[in-house]
Amino acid sequence: MEARGLTRRQLLGGGTILGASGLTLAALGGYAWPHPAAATAEDIPAAPATPDDARGVLHFVSRPDLTPPALTIAHHGRTSASDPPYFILTPSGYPLTGPGTPGLMILDRHGGIVWYSPNTGFPARKGMGRVDLKVQSYQGKSVLTWWEGQIIKGTGEGQAIIADTSYNTIATVKGGDGLKVDLHEFVISPQDTALVTAVKPVAADLSGVGGSKQGVALAGVVQEIDIPSGRVLFEWNSLDHVPVTDTYVPLAGGTSAEPFDYFHPNSISIAPDGRLLISGRNTSTVYQVSRTTGQVAWQLGGKRSSFTMGPGATFWFQHHVLPQGQDTLSIFDDGGSPPLKEPQSRAILLHLDTGTMRATLQRSYVHPAGLAAANQGSVQVLANGEVLVGWGNLPYFSQFAQDGTLLLDGQFPVGDQSYRVFTAAWTGHPTDNPAAAARVNPAGGSVVYASWNGATEVDSWTVLAGTTADGLAKVGSQQRSGFETMITVNSAGPYFAVTAQDAGQHVLGQSATVRLMS
Repeated sequence: MEARGLTRRQLLGGGTILGASGLTLAALGGYAWPHPAAATAEDIPAAPATPDDARGVLHFVSRPDLTPPALTIAHHGRTSASDPPYFILTPSGYPLTGPGTPGLMILDRHGGIVWYSPNTGFPARKGMGRVDLKVQSYQGKSVLTWWEGQIIKGTGEGQAIIADTSYNTIATVKGGDGLKVDLHEFVISPQDTALVTAVKPVAADLSGVGGSKQGVALAGVVQEIDIPSGRVLFEWNSLDHVPVTDTYVPLAGGTSAEPFDYFHPNSISIAPDGRLLISGRNTSTVYQVSRTTGQVAWQLGGKRSSFTMGPGATFWFQHHVLPQGQDTLSIFDDGGSPPLKEPQSRAILLHLDTGTMRATLQRSYVHPAGLAAANQGSVQVLANGEVLVGWGNLPYFSQFAQDGTLLLDGQFPVGDQSYRVFTAAWTGHPTDNPAAAARVNPAGGSVVYASWNGATEVDSWTVLAGTTADGLAKVGSQQRSGFETMITVNSAGPYFAVTAQDAGQHVLGQSATVRLMS
């Protein structure tokens, strides 16, 4: 399968990359996505090569401070014009060592970077990161949200962030009652409250799973928090409703130094009737929970399912459970590790008949490579019926037609992954200025590089040049061609600036004046 009709520069958003290597999947079923040959631009000076170039890292002349991992997207079929324009993800090497700097990322449909925020502002401690970037609504406006903090053995201790369309933080959500927000979920409710996961060590009898009667379990906690005040409005503790013996994972730890993670909450969503849907990974169960009393209305899957599971409906160690209408759930069915329960992971749609209490497999989406994720993963059902799947700890995401036909594959460099992957509409208005750099063109004149991290409405660039910094005039223009647009002009400057225009030729912003570099 190949990326049809796209150059390397188009696939990677116009960044300068030399020989980014593909990933061979010998350990994952022998399936690999080939990388298209690199585009060439004769006589155009490129960014300096570094050892990281061969490992899948992008470099930009106008933004040398940004070194994101290079993602590629291969199109296998016709995607709908109604698809949202951007992919929303968080490439990260944890717990592996991937190329480039981990961070928050928005890509266009061809894999070109639109916005990239590297994880460079965190303390230099193992496991610090940001995950679960998504577009949500807060106070009637579109916002970006993510989790940031320290990742500790698959759970997190941190906080949730809400940012506006200028990428500025407008609210921070911290856990209540002495708890820190876990990395797995942050949902803004229609009431503009925050639903978050957390974990809490609690004394527990672990003799039923081969441990001590005086053991310690890690309870899964869900909190609903008033965002402005931080007040806890509701709290649900798994140990009040789910016994330790419901777990499917072998006992590990069980002490105060290493509590037994028997439940592992990894998603929260709101059912059509207003109740919560809470996913417990290690019990392989979805719980419908009253948002006021905390009582469990029913359990789906696991050892004490309220539903009879039809053929193919059973799932294991699931992630990212979402309602799809009144009686259907989408679920990422990892399949296990450890113990391994299924040969490959699936995105599934389950129909729930609450009259007969039967769960029926409506549709399953699997990758032709037989990808099997040990953890993480996401499923997003689009308005047109297509389905976007993030393959968890594996470095891929895929989009399927409603009938299961594979339409698109995204690939991370070796060692990278994304906790979840989404697609969404987004309009970004960064408050900083565009960036510019200029270099001598050996063929004559100059080459100007222009970029504006996070600006989604740039249609074209205009180059200004002059012999003095305050005497600039227009010398050329060009359509935007990726995160960084390369423009050749006849002028020798030596002073240059760029302006960004929208589709109506309105000026959106102007860079600082820069001097020609040799």
